[in-house]
Amino acid sequence: MTQFPGKPDREARFRALYAAVYPDLLRFVQRRTGAGHAEDLVAETFLVVWRRFEDLPAGEADRRAWIFGIGRNMMLNGRRGEQRRSALGVRLSEAVSVPVSSAEIDFAEQRMDVARAWRQLFEVHQEALGLAVFEDLPGPQAAAVLGISPVAYRIRLTRARRALRLLLDHLPAAAAVRVPAAERKP
Repeated sequence: MTQFPGKPDREARFRALYAAVYPDLLRFVQRRTGAGHAEDLVAETFLVVWRRFEDLPAGEADRRAWIFGIGRNMMLNGRRGEQRRSALGVRLSEAVSVPVSSAEIDFAEQRMDVARAWRQLFEVHQEALGLAVFEDLPGPQAAAVLGISPVAYRIRLTRARRALRLLLDHLPAAAAVRVPAAERKP
C-alpha cells in the first residue's frame, strides 16, 4: 500500500475530532430522527467531514458547528428523499388506567400543550429553538449550523419564542406562526 505524505497526521486529527464531536452529534441527530437512523446519519456525516477535511474551520466551536451543519443537511436530504416529517416533537405514550394525582394530571396537560404547540410551529422555528434549548449552542454557532448570519439567527429565535409563547397562550394559530417568506422552507 502506498503511503501519501501527511495522511497519518490527517487520520490522527480526524480521529481526535471524531472522538470529541461524535457523542454530541449523535444526540443532536437522535433528537431529530429517532434512535434507529441516528447512527447511520452520523456515520454519513463523518464520511462527508473526511472528504471535506481541508475545509474544516480553525476554531473548535466553529468546527463543531460546521459538523452539526453537515449533519443537519444530511437529515434534510434524508427527509426530502423519504418524505417524512421531523420527529422533534414531544412524544406522548398512550394513557393507561392507573390512578394519578392532580399534579401529575397538570403536568401531563402541560406536556400535551407543549407537544401540540411544538407541532404547530414552522420547521424553521423548531430548528432555532432546538439549537438554543436542546443543543445549547451559542448564537454564532447555531447560525453557522443553519447557514445564516448571527443577526438572522437572533431574529429567527426571537420570532420562534414569540410563536411558541402565543401558541401556549392559546391564541389563534395563524397569528402565532407567521413566518416571513424569506425564512420559509421550499
